[in-house]
Amino acid sequence: MSFDWLKHYMPRGLYARAALILLLPVIAVMLVVSVAFIQNHLQGIIEQMTRNKEQEIAFVIDQADQAPDRQAALLALEPALPALQMRLRFVEPEEVPEDFMRWYDFSGMHVRSLMRRWMPETLAVRFNADSSVQIFVSTVHGPLEVGFHRSQVTVGTPHQLIVTMVFFALLMTIVAFIYMRNQLRPITRLADAAQAFGRGRMEPFRPSGATEVRAAGSAFLDMRARIERQIEQRTLMLSGVSHDLRTPLTRLKLGLSMIDDEEAAPLLRDVDEMQRLVDTFLEFSRGAMLSEPEPTDPVALVREIVEDAVRAGKAVELTRTEGAGLVTLRAVAIRRAVENLIDNAVRYGSRAEVSVLLTDKSLRIRVEDDGPGIPADQRAEAMKPFARLDPARNQDRGSGVGLGLAIVTDAARAHGGTLRLGQSETLGGLCADIVIGR
Repeated sequence: MSFDWLKHYMPRGLYARAALILLLPVIAVMLVVSVAFIQNHLQGIIEQMTRNKEQEIAFVIDQADQAPDRQAALLALEPALPALQMRLRFVEPEEVPEDFMRWYDFSGMHVRSLMRRWMPETLAVRFNADSSVQIFVSTVHGPLEVGFHRSQVTVGTPHQLIVTMVFFALLMTIVAFIYMRNQLRPITRLADAAQAFGRGRMEPFRPSGATEVRAAGSAFLDMRARIERQIEQRTLMLSGVSHDLRTPLTRLKLGLSMIDDEEAAPLLRDVDEMQRLVDTFLEFSRGAMLSEPEPTDPVALVREIVEDAVRAGKAVELTRTEGAGLVTLRAVAIRRAVENLIDNAVRYGSRAEVSVLLTDKSLRIRVEDDGPGIPADQRAEAMKPFARLDPARNQDRGSGVGLGLAIVTDAARAHGGTLRLGQSETLGGLCADIVIGR
């Protein structure tokens, strides 16, 4: 039997689920105890008290039926009324009211059903707000009203028991939730530290809490240290290789400068291409960790990038900006990512449009072009390092070795975000979105 449908109604947060785990057993125990007490104890006492009162009323009816008239019946019963704790009064048939009791008066409903079952002479039963009870019965002289206090047929202590049970249940639940919160706090701190690390921020974290939580925290610290070492080693390796390649390239340039310009021109183009590839390797090797994250206005940053691109002669336009505020960003990495997207857009299309959407939950920077775009089944491959979807076209256009989108993806992931590729609805080409959660 599948319970997947129940997941839609369950709380998402850890504190809410912990509260649910605490409350459900308490409520279940209270309901079981209440029902068991009412059925096995309370109802039995009420039936016994009602049986006694029914016998007393039957005695009154019998004495009234034996009297010659109403006045004589009341005089005959008057000496017994103090002991019976009753009030008697004959009424006319049209004065007999309807049954009355509050909708939640379960004891009164039970007494009424017992009275009607045991005493067929019962005409009406009323449980009034002043704790008085009126039972109208039929006699040979007409309807007789029998009044008494409800404590003679119902028990008042269950209310005290229920109130006491609810009070202590709430008290123990609050105490248990306080202790539970202390146990959940290390888990939330671990989640915050992991989320911050995923967004490129290093927040101090010290394992605490239960043994299992401490083990998870220590494993996270070890994993974070290993990832940092891997990033550092990758950066050092690629930087070293790229720097070492610059020396022979410089010697080649010097050697070609001594050759005739007409003969050296093709070779110089190849050397320049190699120099550009080395610079691209260096840019990729640095990654997105050069600058520290700091509060940045993304709208102003993107506007500045677009203005620089326009001054460089690129057909790019900032079409729309929504929202305002500061976002913690690595400005250098975001600038490099947006510049790469703009370069790709104007390289494969005739123009590019840039937009910024800033909400309370996320930041989205979109770059669209009117180029051929990227097929849906090749978009995941296009974001991988050194991916070249069309080598011939890339060489003709001088696009390098396919690190542009990889650099953008690296920058987005360093902020805990992602790069999404799609088709532009306005220009028809590629639509690239950098989406970063706040």
